[in-house]
Amino acid sequence: MAARADVVAQVTAWRPDVPGLTEVLHARFADHAYPSHTHDCWTLLLVDDGAVRYDLDRHAHGASRAEVTLLPPGVPHDGRAHSPGGFCKRVLYLDAPTLGEDRIGRAVDRPAIDDGVLRARISALHAALRPGRDRLEAQSRLTFVLQRLGQHLDRMVAPAPPVRDDAVADRLRELIDARLTEGVDLNQAAAALGVHPTHAVRAFTRRHGLAPHRYLTGRRVDRARRLLLDGMPAAQVAPAVGFYDQAHLTRHFRRMLATTPAAYARSRTR
Repeated sequence: MAARADVVAQVTAWRPDVPGLTEVLHARFADHAYPSHTHDCWTLLLVDDGAVRYDLDRHAHGASRAEVTLLPPGVPHDGRAHSPGGFCKRVLYLDAPTLGEDRIGRAVDRPAIDDGVLRARISALHAALRPGRDRLEAQSRLTFVLQRLGQHLDRMVAPAPPVRDDAVADRLRELIDARLTEGVDLNQAAAALGVHPTHAVRAFTRRHGLAPHRYLTGRRVDRARRLLLDGMPAAQVAPAVGFYDQAHLTRHFRRMLATTPAAYARSRTR
């Protein structure tokens, strides 16, 4: 029997442990129409398949794969599929203060943003927000997304300036080294260093050749290797070095060493 057209094929939603984000939503709709409604947060939308038609503040708009859509808080909007095939979307809900109330009017005037760089950054952020991923990576990616969104709203999009701040880079590395298991909150670290989070990430990457979250992951894998060779079971090693669970450890271990933690541990007897 054919599925009813109005049945939602798939909806996945979760609350990420990242300041500034209230919810992540991934959905595919065969034929669904949202009634007019509002949110108390910013709605950042990517359409991955199909197209969406919507009214924002009683003006007609469209969202497609070619654009990023940003809907402001407190402004009525609806939504519906543009074609019979339905649509697939990914949505981030951003706390209202992340972009500021003073920018709401600009978003109402121009909710569609044609920017391939921004779309790629948002897509990478979605991947980093999946359960079991590193919080520092998600925070790093979010701060760059917010910065570029702010530039679009202010009509001031410009290439990123070169950043060379070795003192900040080295101090951030010291903070990461001191908190390998617990992890580092990027916003708190940047505040302690007296810089913007994007400045801290760019300075670190220029100085040390890789992003802070990649450095943290590499250090955790190094520590895991030592504990495995000391005889600690992989299931205990994962939380001991800061990974979400054993699967999280295994994924990064494979990426770094092309083998599993268990196989690596067994190799010590050969």
